[in-house]
Amino acid sequence: MGCNVGGIDRALRIIVGAALIGYGAWAGSMLILAIGFIPLLTGLFKFCPFYPLLKVSSCKKEEPAA
Repeated sequence: MGCNVGGIDRALRIIVGAALIGYGAWAGSMLILAIGFIPLLTGLFKFCPFYPLLKVSSCKKEEPAA
């Protein structure tokens, strides 16, 4: 399980996930609260399970240290 979510993609996932969790808690909607955990966790773990299926990656390749 390597990195396939990086940079802006990761930041947006964390922000949207936190916002959905906050809204779900405020509105009392368990569905929205649960859906909010998906982008939050994919942002925190830097891995989206759908990206390999689509052959997509927003994570830059790390260059070896010299």
